[in-house]
Formats: sequence, C-alpha cells, structure tokens
Amino acid sequence: MTQLSPLLARKVVIIGAGPAGLMAAEELARSGIHVELYDAMPSVGRKFLLAGVGGMNITHSEAKPAFVSRYGTRQPEVAELLQAFDADALRAWIHELGIDTFVGTSGRVFPTDMKAAPLLRAWLKRLRELGVQIHTRHRWLGWAADGALRIHAPTGELTVTADATLLALGGGSWARLGSDGAWVPLLEARGVPIAPLQPSNCGFDVAAWSPYLRDKFAGAPLKNVSLCQPGEAPRLGEFVLTASGIEGSLVYALSAAIRERINQHGSATVHLDLLPQTPLPKLQSALSTPRGSHSMAKHLHRQAGLDGVKAALLRELASAASFKEPAQLAQMIKALPIELQQPRPLDEAISSAGGVPFEALSAGLMLNALPGTFCAGEMLDWEAPTGGYLLTACFASGRKAAQGIRDWLQLQAR
Repeated sequence: MTQLSPLLARKVVIIGAGPAGLMAAEELARSGIHVELYDAMPSVGRKFLLAGVGGMNITHSEAKPAFVSRYGTRQPEVAELLQAFDADALRAWIHELGIDTFVGTSGRVFPTDMKAAPLLRAWLKRLRELGVQIHTRHRWLGWAADGALRIHAPTGELTVTADATLLALGGGSWARLGSDGAWVPLLEARGVPIAPLQPSNCGFDVAAWSPYLRDKFAGAPLKNVSLCQPGEAPRLGEFVLTASGIEGSLVYALSAAIRERINQHGSATVHLDLLPQTPLPKLQSALSTPRGSHSMAKHLHRQAGLDGVKAALLRELASAASFKEPAQLAQMIKALPIELQQPRPLDEAISSAGGVPFEALSAGLMLNALPGTFCAGEMLDWEAPTGGYLLTACFASGRKAAQGIRDWLQLQAR
C-alpha cells in the first residue's frame, strides 16, 4: 500500500487574500495541504484590483541586478525571495493562467488587456479547483487563550485551529481596501518587534503655497522635468502640483530618500530642473537676450518655452532679485529648490514602509517569537518604488512563505 504524505492531513490558515496570501494558498494547495483563506473585505484582492485601474503593471523587465537594486536597504533579503520566483517566473505563471503579457516602452510589464480583473478571475478559478476555501467578511482578531485564531464572522466570533498560519495582512496604506495596519498591536503583544509603518510612494507637503498658485495650478502636471536631492543624480519624469505640495510618479521614485531625510533633519529640499533638455549655458545665453518691451512672462515663453505651471512655480520659489539677473535666473530654472516639510498621511500612500523586520523571521519567513506563524507581503519591512516591484516581491514572498510552511510541517510530522 502506498503511504500517504503526512502533509495531506495538515491544515493551513491564511489571513489576508491579497497577492501574497493567494500565491501562498496556491503553492500549499498544490502540495495537497488543506488551505482555508480568510479576508476581512467583502471580496478578495481589492487593493490588487484598484492598483490595476488605468493599467495593471504586474512587474518590470529590467535586468536582475537593476531590479534587485530597487529594494534599497532590503536588497539582500528581497533578493532571497526573488531567487525562486523572480519577474520572469511571475510572467510565466501569468501565462499559465491564460493571460498574455507585453513589455511597455518604459520596461514595465502589463497584461495584454491592461486589466487586473481577468487575471484575478482566472486565478480564483484555479484556487477553487485546488480546493482552497475562501471566507470573506471574516476579520482576524488575534489569538484565543488556547492559541486558536479568533475570527469575527458575519454570524459572530469563531475560533479556528490550524497546523500553521500565514499572516499576509498588507501594510498600513489604503485602509478602505483592507490594509489598515490593525495587526501591529496584535503582533507586538506577542513579542514581535515591528518597525513603525510609514508612507512610501507618497506625496509631500510644503510649508504653504501662495493662494494664487494653489487656486490656479493645484492638479496641474509638470512634465519633462527632473528632480534630485543634493548630491544625487537627477531623475527624469513628471509629477503633479497639489494644493499642499507635490506628488506623482517622479516624487514617488524619490519618496523613500525624501522621507528619511525629513525624519533625520525635519525637512528635505529637492531641486527641480524645469528644462532638463536645455544645457545651462544655452539657457543663460537665451535669457540674456534683451527683452525690450516684452514682459518677463513673455520673455520666458519666447526664449525658454517656459509658461503655465512651470513659470508659475518659478515665480513662486525664485527670489525677485533673480529675475533681474539672467545668469541667476537660468540657474534657478535648472535647480529650483522645493523644501518639503512632511509626507502625506499613511492612508493616502500607495504603499507603506516598515512592518515585521526580516531579523524577526526565519529563512522560511516564520516568526521567531511564534513558531508555526509565518508572514508575507507588504507587512514585511521592505519597500520599493512603483513599476511592478511592489507586486513582484509580494508574489515572491507568498511563494517563499508557502515553501517555509511546507518544510516546517514536514519537520513536525517526523
């Protein structure tokens, strides 16, 4: 008689049905483990779906060294996650679901139809076929005295037992979609260290814009510009002027460094190049052309192509004296200082930094303080810019945690 695998009699509970939790559920179910998945929201993958509005950027096609570098101080740890499930593996997995992908001009990878919903539907169909049981509107409340999981269900509170548990509860941004950080005190009460949750991929506030700039140009995009912090290479892109400061893709790319500088010094100054394609000497020469009877606004438009929100921001931040000196004005156009006071609130951020440090976890992502309890996804202490890096690491961490659970269950069965 063939002996059955001891894993077939095991039950794993996953809390959180985002990309990390769903990926772990698939990997575990493929091993024959019974998986029950609980999520507080009325449906699964809500942040995943919202992230796909306007185009589902699933991963990035750049070379692996550059890809891994996007994870900042957590490069070594995230590199370990990506070893078994990197961007290429993620694309292959999507293709197996019957969803084609393509690489955009920026190197970002998208499903062919640019939508998240078809991918999620195909994935949930696969999970159902594998026997994964999904319970929505079930919020995890922590642990009962006997170690069972406390779950608040529509019918009242339940206690659920499991041979292993995976927490994939997200970070602290977009609380309305389920990532509310409510798990932080629950883990801290059990002796798990938590790095404070902070906004990542977020906008920033200035001290105050003038009423004119705020009322006339809030929401206006600044395109074909570059930003940098002192001593760093500039990044090209675009961002948006807001009523309180700045936000958008170019700001998000620098947000981690800006936030940390604010944490250390109370504020951070970024330098904006309004005309990155125009060399400084050429701009100085153009602005030195006598303007005659033309207004300064007309002169800037004729000689530098500067108008609209760019000209308004220059007026806002450059000194009156600089407008009388063409060389000085050109320098301001090429390096306009914007002093940022604070990041926007955590719940407005695209993602969050902080969470469960890797130092509090085993190589298989099991909590050192809570044997049999694992963590994955954005609740881990790492961050990355937008561009597919966030999702890729979430998927990879779910796969890694599932492997850790499987290995741990096998050890327990011996």
